[in-house]
Parts: sequence; structure tokens; C-alpha cells
Amino acid sequence: MPRSPFRLRPLSTALVALLFHAALAQAQAQPAPTAPAKAAAKDTAEEFDVETSDGTSIAAWYYPVSEDVSPLGIVILLHDLGGSHQAVEPLARSLQAAGCAVVAPDLRGHGESKLASLPSHQDDQTKLLKKGDFEMMAASRGGRVRDQSGIRGDVECIRNWIVRETANGNVPKAPLFVVGSGIGASVAAHWAAADAAWPDIASGPQGREVAGLVLISPAFAAKGFSLNPALATDAVRRTIPMLVIAGSDDRDALKVFDQMKRLRPKEWYDTRRPPGNEKDSSPAKAVEASLMLFVHPANRSGDELAAARSADRGGRAADPATVIPGFIKVVASRGG
Repeated sequence: MPRSPFRLRPLSTALVALLFHAALAQAQAQPAPTAPAKAAAKDTAEEFDVETSDGTSIAAWYYPVSEDVSPLGIVILLHDLGGSHQAVEPLARSLQAAGCAVVAPDLRGHGESKLASLPSHQDDQTKLLKKGDFEMMAASRGGRVRDQSGIRGDVECIRNWIVRETANGNVPKAPLFVVGSGIGASVAAHWAAADAAWPDIASGPQGREVAGLVLISPAFAAKGFSLNPALATDAVRRTIPMLVIAGSDDRDALKVFDQMKRLRPKEWYDTRRPPGNEKDSSPAKAVEASLMLFVHPANRSGDELAAARSADRGGRAADPATVIPGFIKVVASRGG
């Protein structure tokens, strides 16, 4: 298989310290890459259920930060096709330890979120999911008032739970970020676009809540569900700060980034460089870019990449567990 004409720019400690100093310090302090992340609040997550507008019960897990911690952000973490919250739990724990409150659902047809419309004897419902099922995961529409919307999909109901629990004082107030891997990245992008589409009403804005979007090895299409409609929206292609994380041979993720950077010609930062070019060709500094690409040295994708932990200190600088908290910190410091 021919490889990309680009090569990775080594991620020096100085560069990563500039962009992600707090997260890098945490990664370097760990005694071994196989050691479990130390939970910021509890050893166990809090499980809850929400019900979508089409009657699907979605199981989800909340990973809180300690009560005395001001969180960097609140993260909705979405797994890949065939996965579940358990597949991305290593990343959820790492984000929690880094100071992020995390909500990780089992998307419909996955894990404990079974669909009544599919055969009950089918242990793996993911093989039977259709395009409409993935569209419903990201759906948020129906009417002009969001709190009374007629169509509320999986992620929208998670958002509603966060809003309600924040109002009740059970979840801290913090900027909202959405992280998805594989097809979960497509769901994340579609829901971010739907969130941005809600119009302002007399009481104020009721959309544009997503402060940042992280796409881990996004795929252009799977099961007939395409990423392109989301990439075509103004919110996703131009407005929302975005981090793309790719495996070493992840062509789809690189194509997504290359497509997006044409729409943000002066705002992107790329950890690759053309052969023979020793200079940083990115038009923006990492701490100022609204679109960033980080390539992990491992040839992994989806949930495997989301949970990847490098064996050496330099490699850990590109681990999702290190890069994502740094991205959240930088975006939050800019006021979203």
C-alpha cells in the first residue's frame, strides 16, 4: 500500500509543552504506559439512562471530577461502530484524571442500548443498523424551541441530561466538547452541526454550545452514513475549533483534515511536513490554530486509537489522552 507523501514532524517536548504543557506533564509523570490512569474523583462511573424521542433507551456513564476541581470542560465521548463505552473507557478515565468531566453513552444498537425494533435474539445489533439509525444518533430538530423539540436523538438526550444536571448542581458548569472515534466521529460532527443550527429565541441562544470537536480517525462513510453533510455546514467547516487525530496510516482522517484546511486557509496546524522541508509549513501556530492534526505513531484506528498509549515519552506526546486535554485547555483559554 502506497504511503502518504508526507512524513511526521517529530513532536518535541518543547513544542508539546508550549501547546499542551499541563497534559504533557501528567503523561510524563506516569511510571509506565500500562499503568491505569488515576481517577480524579471516583474509581467507578455513575450509570444513568435517557430516552430518545423515538423511545430508545440509551445507557450512559458519567465520569465526574472531584467536587473541589474546576473542570477544564465537559466531554461527550462517542465510541466507534461495534464498540461501546467500555471500548473508550481508558480515554474517559484519562480525561477524567486530566480534569475533564466525561459522559460516555452506548449508542443505540451497541452495548446496553438495545433497539426494540431489532431481533432480540441478535446479540450484535450493530450488524443490522441502517443509515437512519446513525442519523437518529445525531438528530436534534423539530420545532423552534429546543427544550420542546420533536426529534431528540442519542447525543441530544445526553446533552439534555447535562443541561438538567448542571442546573440541579450535580454537574459542574464548563465548556462542552464532543469527542468521537470512527463512526462516532461522524455522529459527533453531525450533532455539532445540528446543535449550531438551533436559532436564537427571545430568551437568548439555544444552540452553538459545542466549544470544540475532536475527530479520532474519522471515516468518510460507513453503513451509508456519510461525514460529508456535516463537513459542508458552516459551523463544522469554519467555526468550531477542531482537532483531528489519525493513526500512522489513516488515509480517511488525513483526507478529512486536508479537506477542512482548505476552508480555514490561515488557521490550521499540521504535524506533517513535505519531504525535504525542514521548516514548519503550517500557517498558524499550534496555540492559535482553529484546526489541528496530530498523527499517532501507531497504525491504529477507531476505539483502538482512542485508547492508544505509547511506550515511550516522546510518543506519549501524540497520545489522545495527552493531546485532547491540551486541546480543551487551549480552546477554553480562548473563550471557546
